[in-house]
Amino acid sequence: MAEEVKVLRFWTSPFSGRVELALGLKGVSYEIFDEDLPNKKLSPLLLESSPIYKEVPVLLHNGKPVIGSMTIVEYVDDTWGNGHPIVPKDPYERARARYLASFIDDKCIPTFRNSFWAEGDMQKTAIEKSKEYLSILEKELKGKKYFGGNSIGYLDIAAAYIAHWTGVFQDVSGVEFFNEENYPILWKWSQDFVNSDVGKKYLPQREKLVAFFEPIKEAMKGYVKPSA
Repeated sequence: MAEEVKVLRFWTSPFSGRVELALGLKGVSYEIFDEDLPNKKLSPLLLESSPIYKEVPVLLHNGKPVIGSMTIVEYVDDTWGNGHPIVPKDPYERARARYLASFIDDKCIPTFRNSFWAEGDMQKTAIEKSKEYLSILEKELKGKKYFGGNSIGYLDIAAAYIAHWTGVFQDVSGVEFFNEENYPILWKWSQDFVNSDVGKKYLPQREKLVAFFEPIKEAMKGYVKPSA
């Protein structure tokens, strides 16, 4: 019996992008189901598969749902273990990668979002914190091509927002704090990642993302929340 792999996603979502990057690294074929998130029309399949959060991405493997982008990444690595290794095998490195992935989700992404879309003092504070967080990741990358070493791994996938979507939102918002001059190591990593074979194939095209977000940039301010 052939394996059935489906991804419930929205194409602009960096969290959905994580799942497709992981499947791409493993060489797993999958079927895409795009949810109509802009119009808040969620499919019955999504509501059934993710009844608690009602969010993408969801991986359906032979009908069984796996929820949460980084949980799915680990599931993909475990399930198709003979392909490209994603999660570090060393216990310490694995724990470190998971910790930094949580740092990206809990600290970096919300604060970056406020840097782009907040106003006044909230935005100024967010930009300063964003620079601080980028410096932490810059140090983490020192001496390595990727966070995973010489090849793309778990933390690189977690940081796809920084590598790709941050540049998109800088273009749309006109706010810039991530550049080559201030973060040369992290900047080079971002370019290597986006221009890798898997990045070029599975990350949404930058021009299409800019075209999607440009008309709704005022509405993006509604997503501003106090950040840590």
